[in-house]
Amino acid sequence: MTSLRSIPVAPKALPLVGHLIPLLRNPLEFLNSLPAHGELVRIQLGPFTMVVICDPELTRQALIDDRVFDKGGPIFDRVREVVGNDGLASCPYSAHRRLRRLAQPAFHPTRFPDYTKAMSTCIEEVAGSWRAGQILDVPTEMMTITSKVTASTLFSGALPSGELGPVLNDVKTFFDGFYQRMFMISPLDRLPTSGNRSHVRACTRLRDAFDQIIAQHRTEGVDHGDLLSALIVAHDPDDDSPGMTDAEISDTIVTFFLAGTETTAAALAWALDLLARHPQIEQRLHAEVDTVLDGARATHTDLPRLELTQRIITETLRLRPPGWIFTRTVTADTRLGGYLLPAGSSVVYSPYLIHHRPDLYDNPESFDPDRWDPQRPQPPRHALLPFAVGARKCIGDTFGMTEATLALATITARWRLEHVPGQQVRPALGLALRPRRLQMQATPRTDAQVSHQLPTARP
Repeated sequence: MTSLRSIPVAPKALPLVGHLIPLLRNPLEFLNSLPAHGELVRIQLGPFTMVVICDPELTRQALIDDRVFDKGGPIFDRVREVVGNDGLASCPYSAHRRLRRLAQPAFHPTRFPDYTKAMSTCIEEVAGSWRAGQILDVPTEMMTITSKVTASTLFSGALPSGELGPVLNDVKTFFDGFYQRMFMISPLDRLPTSGNRSHVRACTRLRDAFDQIIAQHRTEGVDHGDLLSALIVAHDPDDDSPGMTDAEISDTIVTFFLAGTETTAAALAWALDLLARHPQIEQRLHAEVDTVLDGARATHTDLPRLELTQRIITETLRLRPPGWIFTRTVTADTRLGGYLLPAGSSVVYSPYLIHHRPDLYDNPESFDPDRWDPQRPQPPRHALLPFAVGARKCIGDTFGMTEATLALATITARWRLEHVPGQQVRPALGLALRPRRLQMQATPRTDAQVSHQLPTARP
């Protein structure tokens, strides 16, 4: 059994800074180069050593063993600056199982018909506001959709529309500076720079806004049918301990809002970008939504028949996973891939790296939704990690897929979005992988849609 020091080191490290420059300049290319050097590869970030897991099976092992490979490392240290330590996504292993049991009823299948009604209303509200020929800032429009959906399903209208804009600005401030802050060494992250001050103010305002809503819900004592109500009344039937504390609810709600807004918006923006680059797939999607929706509003019952729509979302999550890099902290000496990792080691896993391995996917750089057709041979098990695996798999995976499917079906049923000539769409790196400067022109698909009358629900 070999030690941490015997793990291969990624090439091109520079004195003092290590691999910091390629990680800041072109991290996706850097990550994709690592599997050629081993199943585990060491990288240096200044004086710190991190181990990148490049193998899908070893990644699965680390995610399954969340007691040893616990939440931690540079990414989660930064996430906790805004979401705290007590939420479902940020809490340590010791607290996770209890919180997961308490939060799970909020995502019970019986709640989804109501969630999808709220989703459809919000999606129609935004897509119905566009005008023929309008140039859309697609990431911003998708963020508007997902923030409205998240606010409606989390708080049932407790966040007034007039307050949504400032909250979104704070969310954007948090995400825009996240990737750079991840590599800041203390005390640089606490210097009174404009970026640091903006970050702190945004995080503080977000917490204050959500804490006020939580206090209001507790005072009212009414189940509004939203996620927050479900968390407030949650109790563990197998345990006499009380439900979630205010701190746990607050941290979890902030996490749900940030994740539910940014990641789904990024996936939708990438999907629209990719469809515009692949007109044959776009035409097939138009045929599906025209047949399934038949001019009516997308509903929960339409989801099983939106098969190509869901495959497009899945392939987008493979090719451009919003959650593209994560860190974990080793809590006890352990073995992984023939190497001994001592307690305290920081490890990195990347869905983007796994999703782009040519030994796992044919033509991994190509956009091919049909690779997820159940009639075709499927990629290897655990080769797809947009929501992780194991006990800490994203609790909102079905919620996110449902929202993205309804949104993509609704938008493409009414609109065709085309790239503005001359722009180069590139990834903007942050906590989520999203397109930078993606502008598209909206063209109604039928004359009837020019009037922007909202589709009516089917009887």
